[in-house]
Amino acid sequence: MNSHVKQSLNLVLLAGSLGGLSAASSAALAQTHDHAGHSAQTAPAGAAEAWADGEVRRVNKAAGTLTLRHGELRSVGMPPMTMVFSVDNTQNLEGLAEGDKVRFTVRKAGSQLIVTRLQKAPAP
Repeated sequence: MNSHVKQSLNLVLLAGSLGGLSAASSAALAQTHDHAGHSAQTAPAGAAEAWADGEVRRVNKAAGTLTLRHGELRSVGMPPMTMVFSVDNTQNLEGLAEGDKVRFTVRKAGSQLIVTRLQKAPAP
């Protein structure tokens, strides 16, 4: 695990232990945290539409953000972690709650990752 990933993970763990980030802090983190270092790996061919699995940690409709604990994001070459994502359509946040299992796709826009498609995972 590289130092940038460790630093991001430590920040998420610290925020969780303190009861979570405020809405303003979550939005600021989503806007300013540079994820460029996470995509050092080359994504496999055809991974642009790869679905990933995740668990909802926080929904912030006002900021248009979603905090997800996610598995590997093959489309952008990112390892599993918990992070804040912007969403391209805030209607995708309707009906989501902490703990929901989801499937989603992301696209990279500069240093930001944006959830482009989102659906609740089928119940086990």
